[in-house]
Amino acid sequence: MNKLQSEVGKVDAIWRYAVKSMKGEMLKSADIVEQGMLGDRAFALIDKDTGKIASAKMPKLWGGLLNFSARFCGSITQNSTLPPVSITLPSGDRCSTDDSSIDAILSEIIGRSVEITAQRPDTISLDRLDPLEDEECILDIGDIMAEGRFSDYAPLHIVTDSTLNTLSKLYPDICFDVRRFRPNLIIKTGSENQGFIENEWVGHNILIGENVQLKISDPTPRCAVPTLSQNDSISKDPSILRAIVEQNRLPVPLLANEILPCVGVYAFVMQGGVVREQDKVTIV
Repeated sequence: MNKLQSEVGKVDAIWRYAVKSMKGEMLKSADIVEQGMLGDRAFALIDKDTGKIASAKMPKLWGGLLNFSARFCGSITQNSTLPPVSITLPSGDRCSTDDSSIDAILSEIIGRSVEITAQRPDTISLDRLDPLEDEECILDIGDIMAEGRFSDYAPLHIVTDSTLNTLSKLYPDICFDVRRFRPNLIIKTGSENQGFIENEWVGHNILIGENVQLKISDPTPRCAVPTLSQNDSISKDPSILRAIVEQNRLPVPLLANEILPCVGVYAFVMQGGVVREQDKVTIV
Protein backbone atom coordinates (compact mmCIF):
# COMPACT_ATOMS: atom_id res chain seq x y z
CA MET A 1 0.00 0.00 0.00
CA ASN A 2 1.17 3.51 -0.77
CA LYS A 3 2.61 5.00 2.42
CA LEU A 4 0.33 8.03 1.92
CA GLN A 5 -2.72 5.77 2.26
CA SER A 6 -4.05 4.23 5.46
CA GLU A 7 -6.64 1.45 5.43
CA VAL A 8 -9.51 2.25 7.80
CA GLY A 9 -12.00 -0.52 7.13
CA LYS A 10 -14.22 -2.29 4.64
CA VAL A 11 -17.66 -1.72 3.17
CA ASP A 12 -20.01 -3.65 5.43
CA ALA A 13 -23.35 -2.70 3.86
CA ILE A 14 -24.73 -0.64 0.97
CA TRP A 15 -28.12 1.05 1.15
CA ARG A 16 -30.13 2.81 -1.54
CA TYR A 17 -33.31 4.80 -0.86
CA ALA A 18 -35.41 4.96 -4.02
CA VAL A 19 -37.95 7.37 -2.47
CA LYS A 20 -36.96 10.14 -0.09
CA SER A 21 -37.86 9.38 3.56
CA MET A 22 -39.06 5.85 2.78
CA LYS A 23 -37.12 2.79 3.89
CA GLY A 24 -34.47 1.60 1.49
CA GLU A 25 -33.00 -1.57 0.04
CA MET A 26 -29.68 -3.29 0.75
CA LEU A 27 -27.44 -3.95 -2.24
CA LYS A 28 -24.42 -6.14 -2.87
CA SER A 29 -22.93 -3.49 -5.14
CA ALA A 30 -23.84 -0.04 -6.45
CA ASP A 31 -22.74 2.27 -9.25
CA ILE A 32 -21.36 5.58 -8.00
CA VAL A 33 -21.48 8.59 -10.34
CA GLU A 34 -20.86 12.27 -9.80
CA GLN A 35 -24.38 12.76 -8.42
CA GLY A 36 -23.99 9.87 -6.00
CA MET A 37 -25.38 6.33 -5.99
CA LEU A 38 -27.49 5.59 -9.06
CA GLY A 39 -31.16 5.65 -8.06
CA ASP A 40 -30.62 6.98 -4.55
CA ARG A 41 -33.33 9.49 -3.55
CA ALA A 42 -34.43 9.48 -7.19
CA PHE A 43 -38.10 9.90 -6.23
CA ALA A 44 -39.86 12.09 -3.69
CA LEU A 45 -43.36 13.05 -2.68
CA ILE A 46 -44.47 16.62 -3.31
CA ASP A 47 -47.17 18.21 -1.17
CA LYS A 48 -49.69 19.49 -3.74
CA ASP A 49 -50.97 22.18 -1.38
CA THR A 50 -47.59 23.77 -0.62
CA GLY A 51 -45.27 22.53 -3.37
CA LYS A 52 -42.78 21.44 -0.70
CA ILE A 53 -40.90 18.15 -0.70
CA ALA A 54 -42.23 15.66 1.82
CA SER A 55 -39.56 14.74 4.36
CA ALA A 56 -39.57 12.95 7.71
CA LYS A 57 -37.56 15.93 8.98
CA MET A 58 -41.06 17.33 9.65
CA PRO A 59 -42.25 14.44 11.84
CA LYS A 60 -45.83 15.58 12.46
CA LEU A 61 -46.51 15.86 8.74
CA TRP A 62 -44.29 13.21 7.18
CA GLY A 63 -42.82 10.98 9.89
CA GLY A 64 -45.13 8.19 8.73
CA LEU A 65 -43.18 7.89 5.47
CA LEU A 66 -40.65 5.81 7.40
CA ASN A 67 -43.31 3.08 7.55
CA PHE A 68 -43.21 2.71 3.76
CA SER A 69 -40.54 0.71 1.92
CA ALA A 70 -39.34 1.36 -1.62
CA ARG A 71 -37.20 -0.60 -4.07
CA PHE A 72 -36.61 -0.51 -7.80
CA CYS A 73 -38.31 -3.18 -9.90
CA GLY A 74 -35.34 -3.52 -12.25
CA SER A 75 -31.68 -2.70 -12.68
CA ILE A 76 -30.49 0.88 -13.13
CA THR A 77 -27.93 2.08 -15.62
CA GLN A 78 -26.55 5.55 -16.21
CA ASN A 79 -28.35 7.62 -18.88
CA SER A 80 -31.27 5.19 -19.04
CA THR A 81 -34.87 5.66 -17.94
CA LEU A 82 -35.44 4.76 -14.30
CA PRO A 83 -37.43 1.55 -13.82
CA PRO A 84 -40.62 1.68 -11.73
CA VAL A 85 -40.36 1.62 -7.95
CA SER A 86 -42.32 -0.91 -5.92
CA ILE A 87 -43.65 0.61 -2.69
CA THR A 88 -44.69 -1.54 0.26
CA LEU A 89 -47.39 0.26 2.23
CA PRO A 90 -47.65 0.15 6.05
CA SER A 91 -50.41 -2.44 5.64
CA GLY A 92 -48.06 -4.74 3.71
CA ASP A 93 -49.87 -4.16 0.41
CA ARG A 94 -47.82 -3.03 -2.58
CA CYS A 95 -48.19 -0.52 -5.35
CA SER A 96 -45.90 0.81 -8.06
CA THR A 97 -44.91 4.19 -9.42
CA ASP A 98 -46.18 3.13 -12.85
CA ASP A 99 -49.67 2.59 -11.41
CA SER A 100 -51.97 5.41 -12.55
CA SER A 101 -53.61 5.50 -9.11
CA ILE A 102 -50.38 5.74 -7.12
CA ASP A 103 -50.87 9.38 -6.08
CA ALA A 104 -54.41 8.71 -4.89
CA ILE A 105 -53.30 5.63 -2.92
CA LEU A 106 -50.48 7.50 -1.17
CA SER A 107 -52.61 10.58 -0.52
CA GLU A 108 -55.34 8.55 1.15
CA ILE A 109 -52.91 6.74 3.47
CA ILE A 110 -50.88 9.83 4.36
CA GLY A 111 -53.86 12.12 4.75
CA ARG A 112 -52.49 14.88 2.49
CA SER A 113 -52.67 15.43 -1.25
CA VAL A 114 -49.33 14.30 -2.69
CA GLU A 115 -47.75 13.29 -5.96
CA ILE A 116 -44.71 11.08 -6.37
CA THR A 117 -42.17 12.22 -8.91
CA ALA A 118 -38.63 11.76 -10.16
CA GLN A 119 -38.75 15.23 -11.71
CA ARG A 120 -37.04 17.74 -9.46
CA PRO A 121 -38.93 21.09 -9.36
CA ASP A 122 -37.19 24.19 -10.70
CA THR A 123 -37.68 25.83 -7.31
CA ILE A 124 -37.13 23.41 -4.48
CA SER A 125 -38.34 23.81 -0.91
CA LEU A 126 -37.90 21.41 2.00
CA ASP A 127 -38.67 22.14 5.66
CA ARG A 128 -36.62 20.85 8.58
CA LEU A 129 -37.75 21.05 12.19
CA ASP A 130 -34.91 21.98 14.54
CA PRO A 131 -35.23 19.38 17.34
CA LEU A 132 -32.86 21.25 19.65
CA GLU A 133 -35.05 24.34 19.99
CA ASP A 134 -37.62 24.48 22.80
CA GLU A 135 -40.03 26.40 20.59
CA GLU A 136 -40.95 25.13 17.13
CA CYS A 137 -38.27 26.36 14.72
CA ILE A 138 -38.63 25.42 11.05
CA LEU A 139 -35.84 25.97 8.54
CA ASP A 140 -36.13 25.69 4.75
CA ILE A 141 -33.06 23.75 3.53
CA GLY A 142 -34.10 23.54 -0.12
CA ASP A 143 -31.23 25.76 -1.22
CA ILE A 144 -28.57 23.27 -0.05
CA MET A 145 -30.11 20.14 -1.59
CA ALA A 146 -28.02 18.10 -4.02
CA GLU A 147 -28.27 18.87 -7.72
CA GLY A 148 -30.64 16.79 -9.83
CA ARG A 149 -32.03 14.57 -7.09
CA PHE A 150 -33.69 14.66 -3.67
CA SER A 151 -30.71 14.22 -1.31
CA ASP A 152 -30.55 16.80 1.46
CA TYR A 153 -27.05 18.01 0.67
CA ALA A 154 -24.19 15.73 -0.35
CA PRO A 155 -24.40 12.82 -2.81
CA LEU A 156 -23.46 10.19 -0.20
CA HIS A 157 -23.79 9.62 3.53
CA ILE A 158 -21.42 7.32 5.43
CA VAL A 159 -21.50 5.86 8.96
CA THR A 160 -18.99 3.54 10.66
CA ASP A 161 -19.82 0.62 12.90
CA SER A 162 -17.37 2.11 15.39
CA THR A 163 -19.63 5.11 15.94
CA LEU A 164 -22.73 2.96 16.44
CA ASN A 165 -20.89 0.52 18.71
CA THR A 166 -19.50 3.38 20.79
CA LEU A 167 -22.96 4.86 21.32
CA SER A 168 -24.36 1.42 22.16
CA LYS A 169 -21.67 0.84 24.80
CA LEU A 170 -22.25 4.25 26.36
CA TYR A 171 -26.03 3.81 26.36
CA PRO A 172 -26.76 0.05 26.47
CA ASP A 173 -30.50 0.60 26.97
CA ILE A 174 -30.86 2.55 23.71
CA CYS A 175 -31.18 0.89 20.30
CA PHE A 176 -28.84 2.61 17.83
CA ASP A 177 -30.06 0.60 14.85
CA VAL A 178 -28.21 1.73 11.73
CA ARG A 179 -31.52 2.07 9.88
CA ARG A 180 -32.34 5.07 12.04
CA PHE A 181 -29.48 7.03 10.43
CA ARG A 182 -30.18 6.13 6.78
CA PRO A 183 -26.59 5.95 5.47
CA ASN A 184 -25.63 4.86 1.96
CA LEU A 185 -22.47 3.10 3.14
CA ILE A 186 -21.69 1.42 6.45
CA ILE A 187 -17.96 0.99 7.01
CA LYS A 188 -16.75 -1.79 9.30
CA THR A 189 -13.61 -0.53 11.04
CA GLY A 190 -12.70 -3.54 13.20
CA SER A 191 -13.38 -4.42 16.81
CA GLU A 192 -10.14 -2.81 17.99
CA ASN A 193 -11.31 0.62 16.84
CA GLN A 194 -13.42 2.72 19.19
CA GLY A 195 -14.98 6.16 19.06
CA PHE A 196 -16.42 8.36 16.36
CA ILE A 197 -13.76 7.45 13.83
CA GLU A 198 -15.27 9.13 10.77
CA ASN A 199 -15.03 12.54 12.49
CA GLU A 200 -11.32 12.42 11.63
CA TRP A 201 -12.05 11.92 7.93
CA VAL A 202 -13.57 15.36 7.42
CA GLY A 203 -11.42 17.35 4.98
CA HIS A 204 -9.80 14.20 3.57
CA ASN A 205 -10.43 11.90 0.62
CA ILE A 206 -11.21 8.22 0.97
CA LEU A 207 -10.67 5.54 -1.65
CA ILE A 208 -13.16 2.65 -1.82
CA GLY A 209 -11.91 -0.39 -3.69
CA GLU A 210 -9.60 0.52 -6.55
CA ASN A 211 -11.49 3.36 -8.20
CA VAL A 212 -14.13 5.20 -6.17
CA GLN A 213 -12.73 8.31 -4.52
CA LEU A 214 -14.82 10.49 -2.21
CA LYS A 215 -14.21 13.84 -0.55
CA ILE A 216 -15.46 13.92 3.05
CA SER A 217 -16.86 17.41 3.47
CA ASP A 218 -18.80 17.60 6.75
CA PRO A 219 -19.96 15.63 9.74
CA THR A 220 -23.66 14.84 9.35
CA PRO A 221 -25.87 16.90 11.68
CA ARG A 222 -28.79 14.92 13.05
CA CYS A 223 -32.43 15.96 13.16
CA ALA A 224 -35.43 14.18 14.64
CA VAL A 225 -35.45 11.36 12.07
CA PRO A 226 -33.27 8.89 14.06
CA THR A 227 -35.70 9.15 16.98
CA LEU A 228 -38.78 8.16 14.95
CA SER A 229 -40.45 4.77 14.74
CA GLN A 230 -40.29 2.53 11.67
CA ASN A 231 -43.21 0.09 11.68
CA ASP A 232 -42.90 -2.37 14.57
CA SER A 233 -39.17 -3.01 14.15
CA ILE A 234 -37.88 0.35 15.43
CA SER A 235 -39.65 2.23 18.21
CA LYS A 236 -39.80 5.98 18.79
CA ASP A 237 -37.03 7.05 21.16
CA PRO A 238 -36.22 10.75 21.79
CA SER A 239 -33.28 9.73 24.00
CA ILE A 240 -31.26 8.88 20.87
CA LEU A 241 -30.81 12.54 19.97
CA ARG A 242 -30.04 13.47 23.56
CA ALA A 243 -27.29 10.85 23.63
CA ILE A 244 -25.73 12.24 20.43
CA VAL A 245 -25.91 15.76 21.87
CA GLU A 246 -24.01 14.55 24.93
CA GLN A 247 -21.32 12.62 23.06
CA ASN A 248 -20.65 14.04 19.59
CA ARG A 249 -21.31 17.73 19.01
CA LEU A 250 -19.13 19.09 16.20
CA PRO A 251 -18.68 22.20 14.05
CA VAL A 252 -20.36 21.69 10.67
CA PRO A 253 -18.58 23.60 7.85
CA LEU A 254 -21.72 23.58 5.70
CA LEU A 255 -23.56 25.54 8.40
CA ALA A 256 -20.90 28.16 9.20
CA ASN A 257 -19.29 25.77 11.73
CA GLU A 258 -22.34 25.73 13.97
CA ILE A 259 -21.85 23.16 16.75
CA LEU A 260 -24.38 20.40 16.22
CA PRO A 261 -24.99 16.75 17.25
CA CYS A 262 -23.55 14.56 14.49
CA VAL A 263 -23.40 10.92 13.42
CA GLY A 264 -21.62 9.98 10.21
CA VAL A 265 -20.17 12.12 7.44
CA TYR A 266 -21.18 13.60 4.09
CA ALA A 267 -19.21 12.74 0.96
CA PHE A 268 -18.85 14.18 -2.53
CA VAL A 269 -17.77 12.03 -5.49
CA MET A 270 -14.34 12.84 -6.89
CA GLN A 271 -14.15 9.69 -9.02
CA GLY A 272 -16.95 7.23 -9.69
CA GLY A 273 -17.06 3.49 -10.19
CA VAL A 274 -18.61 0.43 -8.57
CA VAL A 275 -18.73 -0.04 -4.80
CA ARG A 276 -19.04 -3.60 -3.54
CA GLU A 277 -19.48 -5.22 -0.16
CA GLN A 278 -16.11 -5.94 1.48
CA ASP A 279 -14.28 -3.33 -0.62
CA LYS A 280 -11.42 -1.93 1.41
CA VAL A 281 -11.62 1.72 2.45
CA THR A 282 -8.47 3.82 2.72
CA ILE A 283 -7.74 7.41 3.66
CA VAL A 284 -5.81 9.14 0.89
